[in-house]
Formats: sequence, structure tokens, C-alpha cells
Amino acid sequence: MDAKVTGKTRGRAAGKTARKTGGKLKVIDGLQGLSLSVVIPAYNEEGAVRETIEDVMNTLKPTGIPFEVIVVDDGSEDNTRAEAEAAGAIVHANQVNSGYGASLKRGVKAAKYEYVAIMDADGTYPARYLPDMLAMCREQDMVVGDRGAAMKNVPLIRRPAKMLLNKFASFLAERKLNDLNSGLRVFRKSELIPFLPLLPQNFSFTTTITLCMSSNGKRMIYTPIEYGKRVGKSKIRPVDFINFLILILRISTLFNPLRVFIPLGLVFFVLGTIKLIYDIWLENISESAIFSLLAAIMIWSLGLIADMISRLHLRP
Repeated sequence: MDAKVTGKTRGRAAGKTARKTGGKLKVIDGLQGLSLSVVIPAYNEEGAVRETIEDVMNTLKPTGIPFEVIVVDDGSEDNTRAEAEAAGAIVHANQVNSGYGASLKRGVKAAKYEYVAIMDADGTYPARYLPDMLAMCREQDMVVGDRGAAMKNVPLIRRPAKMLLNKFASFLAERKLNDLNSGLRVFRKSELIPFLPLLPQNFSFTTTITLCMSSNGKRMIYTPIEYGKRVGKSKIRPVDFINFLILILRISTLFNPLRVFIPLGLVFFVLGTIKLIYDIWLENISESAIFSLLAAIMIWSLGLIADMISRLHLRP
């Protein structure tokens, strides 16, 4: 059965299947023994945060499971905090705008349940997928919402960078990563906590967490979801293109660096060898041949050092 259809039907069916037994809601099938903390970072989202919280609560209450909704207000300059409190969420407020990743890390640390879901406050991710994703996470370390064809809502100017990053990350992870930076996912808190020091403060948080899990042999699967149109303005700025380039460099050296450094060094080694053979035939060894061979040795050496550092940080 198509997972997208299942998510919709189970979300609607939750209210029908959950029954009160002795004054308490009976937990629906597949969710027995589970609980969930939902972390929602928010920055100037007064137009959507209340509706997002209500959507989560209306979805999870009928399931009968213990849950909490944590909103981390990232120094908003509007009524985001008041709207979140009015909707019944637990609100943590950053004194200044600290970043998407910083807010998520604070929310994850504050979560009291083992299973944690993260989602955006802008109305792009429907909460109806949470029960299914939580049930899947019983056998997984992380379940990620795959936006798939719904990525048509992403502005055209950002699509090439996203596609390039996805391809490069899949190359490093040695597996296909369908949606590298989806903002809707459910994971085990105990599996993520060791990686928190590696996770960035900004929008590359979800990209890095995906690579941390996949590169360290954690169990991770994708499930299809719908991706709606955001409420309000995007927080992506032109300067984030520089951050994108920095992210490429970071993940190159931190996650499976030999996948990059060995082929790159091999290019210089082959070019240097060919030039050296040609120079020997001319009986005149040139500087370019020597430099190419030295460059290959230096690149391979840096790759080995990066690989050792990576293994220290990503060891189980």
C-alpha cells in the first residue's frame, strides 16, 4: 500500500480507533508503549505557529500516547511566543536569534521522551504523518519524511544547489539519500545525542544529522510525505550560498573523506606520471611533473588525516 495514502488514512482513522477505557484513551495499534516529543523551532512565525501546534495536538491526542509539544522561539520579534503559549505548547525562548540548528539542539535536549520528532512552524509539514513515522521508528533509528515530487514548491533558484548537495551527500554516504534536508523526521534521542557537538547552528542541521546517521551505520528509512506551501517569508538569505559552500567542505572532510581525497589525488598522480614519462623521453624532467606527484601525495596524506579525525568523531 502506498505510504502516502496510509499516512492520510491512519491520521483520519486515529480518532475512530482510539476509544476511552476507564476514562482513558486506548492507544491505537502499532503505538503501544511509545511516546513522542515534538520539537518545533520558530522564528517570526506568528501567522502559522498556532495552527501548526494545533495540528500536532489534534493528530496525537486521539492516538492515546503520551506526548509533548516543545516550541523553541528563536528570538522572534513578533508574537510567535505568545501564539505558541496560547496553543498549549511548552515554550523555550532564545534571548537572541541563534539559528535553526541551535534551536533544534535546545529542543532535543529538553525533550523528556526517547522518541523525538522535529518539524517546521511554517505549515509546510502536515502532522498527520507523525503516528505512522513513530510506529516505523520502533524498528529504526530515524525515519525521514521524503518530500519527493512535492519539492516543486521549492524556489527554482534553490533547486540546483539542493540537487548538487543531495548527489554529493549520497556519494559520500554510499547510499541514495532521497531528501537530505527534510524538516520532518522522527528519531531516537539516545542515538542523536552523541552527535550533537557535530551539528551546526544554522540551516545545515538536517543535512548534517542525515549524514551523521547514514555514515555511522544507523538504521534510517524514508517515507513519502506531502509538502505544503509555507506561511510567511522564507528565512533563507543570499549569504547562505557561502554557507552552502562551507557545508560542502565540511561534509567532504568529516564524512567518508577518502571517497573525495583518493580520486582527487589519483587525478594529480596520473597527470604527473604521464608528464614524467614524457619528460624522461625528452630527457628533461619539468617542475610540473614533480608538483603534480607531490600534490597527489599531499592530498592523500590530508585524506588519511581527515579519515582518522572522522573515525574519532563518528565512532559508536
